Parts: sequence; structure tokens; C-alpha cells
Amino acid sequence: MTLKQLEAFYWAATCASFAIAAERLHLSISSLSKRINELEQSLGVGLFDRSGHKAELSEAGRRLVPRAWNLLQEAEAVRRCVAVDTGLTGRCRIGVGELTALTWLPRLLKLARHEHPDLVVEPTVEVGAALEHGLESGQLDCAVIAGRSPRPDICSERIGEARFSWVIASDTEPLASAMSDRLLDAHPLITLALGAGTTRLLDDWLNDSGLDVRQRLICNNWGAIAGLVSEGVGVGMLPAAWAAELARRGRIRVLKSSPALGALPYSFRWRRDDTRPVVPGMLAIARQAIDFSARNRLL
Repeated sequence: MTLKQLEAFYWAATCASFAIAAERLHLSISSLSKRINELEQSLGVGLFDRSGHKAELSEAGRRLVPRAWNLLQEAEAVRRCVAVDTGLTGRCRIGVGELTALTWLPRLLKLARHEHPDLVVEPTVEVGAALEHGLESGQLDCAVIAGRSPRPDICSERIGEARFSWVIASDTEPLASAMSDRLLDAHPLITLALGAGTTRLLDDWLNDSGLDVRQRLICNNWGAIAGLVSEGVGVGMLPAAWAAELARRGRIRVLKSSPALGALPYSFRWRRDDTRPVVPGMLAIARQAIDFSARNRLL
């Protein structure tokens, strides 16, 4: 029995599939299966039931999962105790939302490359719900998502917040200076999809304001929302820095609101059972890089 065999077993047992576990460990599926088979032979018991369409943990496998995790934790502690810090290596799959991708993701990648030149960071851009699923399944190592995770197996560390403004096209409703029930009756509300953190912020504001939305226009892209609003298709909200820049160019007007739109907190998330050095290393870099007011050159 070796640590590599236990590592292969643990991630195969806790990821959504053998393929995801193999990718996480930078192995082929056949190499992962070989290590698990060798572990089963050394223990003299099957750890997976392979009779069905998908391999499932056997009773012995379920008992081994927490013990394997404890052994891997101890091994990692030994490595940290004696190892010389030469920077992070390998690969890190980080998930971010579109707003992060359009603002401070380039800075995060630049900092990671500078501080850890042997680390390959692979970003995935998705809505928060999909990123959370990616963490749970093992497809992602970490993610930056709006809000905090409700799942007990996911850790969340708040790292910053984003602010937003209500906006309307510069030549639409020229006498309107604030969001109102009348504006929402007369114009579609342009929003991101339901899985986005900003949609929850928007719905909270509508509930607090006692306003109803007559028509929503769902869009999955911030750039498209900015374009639709500036062309007078509807009203919406944009990141405050974007709104200020577009207003300066005369393409939109910023609307007041009572109450004001709240700030949307963002957290760095990872699986609770993942104690590899890459997690705190990327958390530190994300804290340095986060800046939702960073200029978007696409606007």
C-alpha cells in the first residue's frame, strides 16, 4: 500500500468520475485504475463495486475514505514540515464568473505567473451555480463566486465585493432620474441568468423596494447587457465603474435608487478536503488581484 495508491483511491471516491479524478492527479484513467487495483490487491478486498454502469464504493471503500483522507493529510503535513518553498508547481483549475473574467482575471494570471512560474493556471468562466458544481465534482480546484457557499463540504473565504448602478440609455426617458415602478412597467428589465449572483442581488432589491417586473429580458453576457441598455432596449444594472465610463461617453445615464443597490460580496471557494498548498497560494493571489473597478478594454 502506497500513498499514491491511497491518493488515487480517495479522489476516485470523491470526484464525480474516474476521468475527473485522473485529470486532477495528472494521470491517465488506466494509470488511475491500475493504482486502485494494486491497492485492492494489497488489502485483499474490493473498494469499488463495478457490476453496474458506474463504479460505486463498496462497504469497505466507504470505510476507507475517511482513513485515506487522514493519511494523506498527515503526509502533506510532513512534506510542509521539511520541504523547501520553491513556489507552486503543477496545474490549478480556477473557476470565475464573467465579471471577474472581464475585470481582474488578467491581473490574477499575471501575478500567478510571476510568483509561481512553474504553476499552470487554467481558468474556466461560468455562472456561479455551474462553478459550485465544478468544485463539488472535482473538475475545479478553486473558484471565485458571488456570496458564500451553503454547502458544508465547500469552504468560503470572502475576498472583496462588487458594486453596481442602475442604468438607462441616454436618450430614453430623458426626464427620468431614478428607478421607478413606471420605468419597469414601460421597459424590459435586462438581467443575467438566474444562476448569477447579480440576479439574487437584483431580486433582493426589488423585494425591498416593493417593485414588480413586468418583463425580463434574460442575457448571459455583461457586454451584451451594456449594449442592449445603451441602445434603449431596456433598463438594467451594470458594474458601477462600467456605468460611470459609459455615462462619461454619453451612451447611458446612471439612475438613482432608493434603497441603493447593495454591494455584492465575492468569496474564494474550495473543497474542504483539499489541503494542497495550491489552495492557500491561489487565495493569496486572488486577494492581491481582486478589483472589480478595473478597466474593461472591450467597452
